[in-house]
Amino acid sequence: MKNFPLGLRYMIESAFYFSIMSVLVKLAGKTVPFQEIVLARTIVAFTLSYIMIRRMKVSPWGNRKSLLIMRGVFGFGGLSCFYYAVTHLPLADVTVIQYTNPVFVALLAALVLGERIAGVAFLAAFVSLVGVGIIAQPSFIFGGESTLDSFDVMIAVIGAVFSAFAYTTVRKLGETEIPVVVVFWFPMVSLPFITPWALSTGYIPDLTEIAILIGVGISTQIAQIRMTQGLQLEAAGRATSMTYLQIVFATVWGVLLFGEVPSIWTAIGGFLIVICIFLVARARTPAPSAQPSS
Repeated sequence: MKNFPLGLRYMIESAFYFSIMSVLVKLAGKTVPFQEIVLARTIVAFTLSYIMIRRMKVSPWGNRKSLLIMRGVFGFGGLSCFYYAVTHLPLADVTVIQYTNPVFVALLAALVLGERIAGVAFLAAFVSLVGVGIIAQPSFIFGGESTLDSFDVMIAVIGAVFSAFAYTTVRKLGETEIPVVVVFWFPMVSLPFITPWALSTGYIPDLTEIAILIGVGISTQIAQIRMTQGLQLEAAGRATSMTYLQIVFATVWGVLLFGEVPSIWTAIGGFLIVICIFLVARARTPAPSAQPSS
C-alpha cells in the first residue's frame, strides 16, 4: 500500500465510511423521517467541523465564498435525495445508482475545470443510465410491474447528479481552500434549509434512534474529510472512480444485515456502471497541477 497513491487511499477509506453511514441511515429510516436524519447528520457535521477549525486555528470563512455556498447547496441536494432513496430502496440498488456520479463528475470536470477527457466518457454516461434502467426495470420498457418504484429511482438519480456537481466544486475549491473549511461550509449552508423542513415532521426520536443518528453524523464526517482530501490530491474523475467500492460494501451489508439479496438485474446494471467508471478512469489524464495561492 506504500506505493498506492495517497489520494486514492483516502477515497477508498471514504467509500467504506460512507457505506457505514448508509447502514445507519437504513436502520434509522425504519422509524425516523429522512428529513430528521439529514438534520442530525448536518448538526453533527457542523459541530465537529467547527471544533476542528478552532483547533487548527484557521479562519472558517474561506477565500471563495460563492463556490463554497454552491458546494453546500449541491451537497445538501445530493444528501437529501440519497437519504430519501436509502430509506425507500434496497441498499445495493440505491448505492449502485448513486455511484453513477463519477461518470457525471468526469463530464463536469472537463466542461467546468478544463480537465482533459476522452470521448469515451460521453458513451459511458449513456451506458451508465442504461445500467440504471436495467436495475429499475421500468414497466413501460420491460412490461409488467417494475421491481422498484420509479419515483424513488428518479430521486436517487437526481441525488447522483447533485453529488457530481458537489464533487466537481470541491475539486475547484482545492486550489484555494483547506479541506476542513470546505467540509465546514457544507453543514453551515445546509442548516437553514433542513431545520424547518425537519421540524415540520413533528417526530421526536428516542434514545436509541438518537444514538444511531449521531453515528450517521460521525461516520459521514470521517468519510467527508477523506473524500475532500482525496479529491484535492487526485483529478476529480480518477479519484471518484474509487468510490465504486461502496457498491461492494453496500451489497455485503445489505445481505448480512437486511436480507437484501441483489437481483440478477442489479448485478447486470451494476456491472455496466462499474465498467463505465473504469473506462472513464483509464481514459483520463491528470489535470494540470493548480498553482499555489499566495
